[in-house]
Amino acid sequence: MADAPVQTLAHPLDLAQRLIRCPSVTPADEGALDILQAALEDLGFACTRLPFSEEGTPEVDNLYARIGDKEPNFCYAGHTDVVPVGQPQGWSKDPFAAEVIDGVLYGRGASDMKAGIAAFVAAAARFLEERGSDFGGSISLLITGDEEGVGTNGTRKMVGWLAEKGETLTHCLVGEPTNPEQLGDMIKVGRRGSLVGYLTVHGIQGHTAYPHLADNPIDRLLKMLAAITETPLDDGTEHFQPSSVVVSTIDVGNPATNVIPSEARATFNIRFNDLHSQASLKAQLEETFAAIGGSYEFRAQDNGEAFLCQPDKLAEIIADAAEKVTGRRPELSTTGGTSDARYIHKACTCAEFGLVGRTMHKADESQAVTDIEALGDIYMAVLDAYFPRA
Repeated sequence: MADAPVQTLAHPLDLAQRLIRCPSVTPADEGALDILQAALEDLGFACTRLPFSEEGTPEVDNLYARIGDKEPNFCYAGHTDVVPVGQPQGWSKDPFAAEVIDGVLYGRGASDMKAGIAAFVAAAARFLEERGSDFGGSISLLITGDEEGVGTNGTRKMVGWLAEKGETLTHCLVGEPTNPEQLGDMIKVGRRGSLVGYLTVHGIQGHTAYPHLADNPIDRLLKMLAAITETPLDDGTEHFQPSSVVVSTIDVGNPATNVIPSEARATFNIRFNDLHSQASLKAQLEETFAAIGGSYEFRAQDNGEAFLCQPDKLAEIIADAAEKVTGRRPELSTTGGTSDARYIHKACTCAEFGLVGRTMHKADESQAVTDIEALGDIYMAVLDAYFPRA
């Protein structure tokens, strides 16, 4: 292992900047995985690129890297793709310049989650430099380019590929930005499920002055939406907050004020806890809509089931490491949106811990350089504890 790459990679800022300068908006890679692979190969990792595609979806490149051939296999999971910039005028900095101003790194991916990946690479570089390659196990990285998109050709297929190859993950740390305000606030040990509902109600077009000669689909659509939003689904469980139903769009497309439209559409999202499943919610929704009646179509999109990884060795090690570095012991939580942990937990116990998420997906996304360095220290402490010295 050459000294120069180790010394460079042991500090995460440079790699974070190089990754951010790749405008890897899903599904584009723009060289991000090439940069990461080169860094990992400098450290001795064996890297496998995993491009996946599916009819009707763009091909996405992914990366699996491993050093060591023994168990346990400690995996770090993350993604190099980022969300679009949005309105450029909302940014005061170039979103892909990766500038550091007054100790803060700016750019798309600074929070979610290229700097987090760089922090783990820095930790691995330091760990391998101190302990060598024979540390009693393996370290791997599972990095996708399809986390911010539909997720069709990313982690889900990578987990399947690992199973086909007989490649076992013992524990996995997912590096999403889990901390709401300060580094050390929160570890995610589970996630709510997510169902997206697409509801189209059909009616009969007519004149607003003669409503008895028409069938207004808006009236029935509003009744259907009220039926699923006015009464809470539940009061929460021991590890999960109450489930929520949020209407995200209502679309009629009617420019006329004196015409009853023939169709009205709505989209809603249910974030649900472990009292529900995709199947149970779909059945409940269909029963509710059918009771209101009329002509309608309903389609549900499965974005993942609720899951809980019972806190074990991994969560304790992360909490200990975070407390050691920051002085704060993280809360164990299942709040927030979905992540690729919804696929990984089927292969092994996982927990999520990364940077502060206040600016993720926002204009002027940023991260304090001191937090990026501290996260590298935390990840180093995790590796040190996970692979105790003989």
